[in-house]
Amino acid sequence: MKPWGAIAVALAALLLHACTEARQPERGDAQRIVSLDYCADQYVLRFADREDILALSPDAAKRFSYMREAATGLPTVRPRTADVLALQPDLVVRSYGGGPGVTDFMERSGVRVVQIGFPQTIGEVREEVLRVGAELGSADTAQRVATEMDRRLAAISERRGTPAATLYMTSAGVTTGEGTLVHELLLAAGVTNFQDRPGWNPIPLERLAYDRPALIALAFFGATNHVDSWSAAQHPVAQAQIEQLPVVPIEGAWTSCGGWFLIDAVEALAQWESAQ
Repeated sequence: MKPWGAIAVALAALLLHACTEARQPERGDAQRIVSLDYCADQYVLRFADREDILALSPDAAKRFSYMREAATGLPTVRPRTADVLALQPDLVVRSYGGGPGVTDFMERSGVRVVQIGFPQTIGEVREEVLRVGAELGSADTAQRVATEMDRRLAAISERRGTPAATLYMTSAGVTTGEGTLVHELLLAAGVTNFQDRPGWNPIPLERLAYDRPALIALAFFGATNHVDSWSAAQHPVAQAQIEQLPVVPIEGAWTSCGGWFLIDAVEALAQWESAQ
């Protein structure tokens, strides 16, 4: 081969290598995944291949993480851009982790970001399952998860009884009304929401002094809530409801993020309702 021919072949080989190195993974083709918060952890652990997970958030194995058992043995990383980029990920998955500017920074650095939304209805949760599952290369698995959600909800709707007024209480002393995902899961369970104010608010102690629900949905978030003596949940009026009324325990992991696992909470409430 002539010298110029050998040089051309070498240059072509170098160009091909450079293009291969610079290629960004397509959707569903990422092989090096980092999750920035425990909401993102749930989706990554459910829909990504374990060998593709570079690191999860430091909260991945905490009590309030639904997929905590699957997180055992996997590395974690704090959601700091320098620490994440040092791992050389192809894909970063986040809900809130890393702060509002992290997506632009990662994408400028050549790292694709999958942003998990903040669904406010069970239908929106289903859409996120399908979308994020597909982004992580598991569209078929995501479809099966969504179909199972549909099946379980249909089974619940078939056995509904008389709706019971239910007060959702957290150990931090707050409850929730219309316009939140928790409100939607109460309705899906066949109960009504005792809280008559929209959004998240303190437990209505004044109302509880003269009116009471039929059921308490008591949420435990473990380390996510720091219960202080001033918490409304510690007030004698609130404590009286817990002591005197039927209580359905709701694990914090079921409702701490908008995921398919909220159906566990719906089923727990529906089982009490259908038994009445």
